[in-house]
Amino acid sequence: MFRRGFKSWCEETALNVRRHQGLASTAPLSPFVLARELRVEVIQPADLKDLPEDVRRRLVGQHSDCWSALTIPGKRRPLVVYNPSHSAARQNSDLMHELAHIFLGHKPTMLFVDPNTDLALRTHDKAQEEEANWLAGSLLLPREVLLYIKSTGLSDESACRQYGVSAKMLSYRMNVSGVNLQHRRSQRW
Repeated sequence: MFRRGFKSWCEETALNVRRHQGLASTAPLSPFVLARELRVEVIQPADLKDLPEDVRRRLVGQHSDCWSALTIPGKRRPLVVYNPSHSAARQNSDLMHELAHIFLGHKPTMLFVDPNTDLALRTHDKAQEEEANWLAGSLLLPREVLLYIKSTGLSDESACRQYGVSAKMLSYRMNVSGVNLQHRRSQRW
């Protein structure tokens, strides 16, 4: 699935990014702050003044469930447009996913026109999507954060609120990182 050492690199990167921002290794990481640091402009459809009003309304109205976020490469810097109609946790996840693509230097593989919105969109191949998903999850919830959550007995609800993630994301990361299994084993001893 991933190249050798990729998951470890993601964990190290998540901690290095926190260190670079002057954060504790268990501190929440804001994708909006990271975007500024990476010189990525982040906007919502309402900020696209050249986009026809009816298209803007459809993007955050009837078609809001058709898209999450997209990156538009720029000459000076990339632009990420995110869907403000989604929950804050979903927005954090979507934005971190787009930043992961940028961080990893991924190039879109296909351009198509979305039949629902009439917008030209770019996609990444499956391997790039999986890498971006893994890095985004690691940036939001690295193993060190997950171990901290378990060791302090922080409830899932409190952890989700503190780290700006969904319960689904927290559960996923606890499972794929092995922290749930590690915690269960340590409880037996």
